[in-house]
Amino acid sequence: MKITRRRFTQVASSAIAFTAAGVIGLPARAAITVSPEVARAIAKEAYIYGFPMVDCYRIMWAYFVNEKSREYKGPPNGLYSEANVYTPADTAVQTPNSDTPYSFCWLDLRAEPIVLTLPKIEAKRYYSVQLVDSYTYNFDYLGTRATGNDGGSFLIAGPGWKGETPEGIAKVIQAETDFVLAIYRTQLFGPKDIDKVRAIQAEYKLAPLSAFAGTPAPAAATPVNFATPLSAADERTSLELFNLLSFILQYVPVLPDEKDLRDRFAQIGIVPGEKIDIASLSSKMAEALKAGMVDGQAEIDARRKTTETSENLFGTRAFINGDYVNRAVGAQMGILGNSKEEAYYGLFGEAADGKPLSGETSYVMRFEKGQLPPAKAFWSITMYDLPQQFLVANPIDRYLVNSPMVPDLVTEADGSISIYLSATKPEGAKAKNWLPAPKGPYMAVLRVYYPEASVLDGTWKQPEVQLAN
Repeated sequence: MKITRRRFTQVASSAIAFTAAGVIGLPARAAITVSPEVARAIAKEAYIYGFPMVDCYRIMWAYFVNEKSREYKGPPNGLYSEANVYTPADTAVQTPNSDTPYSFCWLDLRAEPIVLTLPKIEAKRYYSVQLVDSYTYNFDYLGTRATGNDGGSFLIAGPGWKGETPEGIAKVIQAETDFVLAIYRTQLFGPKDIDKVRAIQAEYKLAPLSAFAGTPAPAAATPVNFATPLSAADERTSLELFNLLSFILQYVPVLPDEKDLRDRFAQIGIVPGEKIDIASLSSKMAEALKAGMVDGQAEIDARRKTTETSENLFGTRAFINGDYVNRAVGAQMGILGNSKEEAYYGLFGEAADGKPLSGETSYVMRFEKGQLPPAKAFWSITMYDLPQQFLVANPIDRYLVNSPMVPDLVTEADGSISIYLSATKPEGAKAKNWLPAPKGPYMAVLRVYYPEASVLDGTWKQPEVQLAN
């Protein structure tokens, strides 16, 4: 499915200022108060804890702060819609879907809450608003599954807000962090449906609470001197990751169950609003901190090898329940993924013979009659290259196979449907069921949006990837 990119922007004015910094905006110097041996252990813990937060910030900076970024959408506290599905040209986020045109807003909730208003849309169309805090927890949802298709106005408040709820608000949702990302997904039924999606996106509204209620605006929040993020690759090796974490923690109030954790982080200089002077570290201390990062990545890699679905990777704080390794695995496998109730993700990195998927081999994913993924909304299988985890350019501009395409797929005489994964186009009628792969290593992701109970309880089983011959 190839759709021309167009952008529609709705910006809500608010008395909040933002600036982009060329260097990390942490003037104070933080002291390290422990031995290199202890520092290594704490650095491992901080790397696992902080990686998702730092990587999420990298994406937010590209989308909402860095005006030079090709991915830039506009400043925070605006609502921005992309009237297209993602293509290989979109590289800010790993493993993006290519089913639902996105809308985004990054909310600064320090001065006052923000009100999100959704329109009423037809019952058959799925849409959702995923609310993600600075921890990368999906702390709530709006839309088809969570609040229905009748729309309404929803007040998103920061951790310190204690105001009164005005009339016309369907629900008040309070975040644990000052900054919140809202990700809108609007189902697209096919290329001819894109104008309808654009019309729906145009009805998504955003307003500060004072503007919504017609009351005087509060004092503006202090302008943010945004830190410059690391690249996705450097996040895994650079000690600046810890300084970026310190920057982020300024806007993440300490929760009681994390106080001891944050106190340990302070022992290696991870203090909100402060900065480790990396250049002045002794060689032993610098080596210890880097070794801690390596140790943390090793634990993430070990967990990832045993992870076949996203079931335990994304969700609320209560659902993740302090398993920071799972949270980090989720960030590295597909940051900003949905909670399992909203979307099930089946991950395919190996064939049934245990060997990694490669474009040098042809594979088939076979769904027996009546065993297509059970979805209340829709399902899709999307192809990504490795290690980048981006969509794969190919001659037919097909990046996925999804449920709206089923009428056009070839069904076997026994009622089964086979999806062919290969770098080369299959011969004959099989070409209609072809999901093009890169020539090198790759992974595929099965998404089931608004999954039926049989998916969540394990009654339905996803098929294995088999050798085509």
